[in-house]
Amino acid sequence: MANTAQSQKRARQIERRTAVNKARRSRIRTFLRKVEEAIASGNADAAREALRIAQPELMRGVTKGVVHKNTAARKISRLAARVKALSAA
Repeated sequence: MANTAQSQKRARQIERRTAVNKARRSRIRTFLRKVEEAIASGNADAAREALRIAQPELMRGVTKGVVHKNTAARKISRLAARVKALSAA
């Protein structure tokens, strides 16, 4: 347990930040899941729209420090390739 006033305050701040980051990460996962579900359903238009909405949300996670930049780029790239393949088929 934190002993000094400063370490107690830091513990409180970390707790608050953790809750915010957890919510943000959960929100990003929800958007990604919607893209996955649209791809699975085979609906190219819905998948394209879901990806269009998910991209800025994922990049916002990067700017907030919740997701690494390369991780976000990789996820977007792979989803875009799958959506493109779905559209071509």
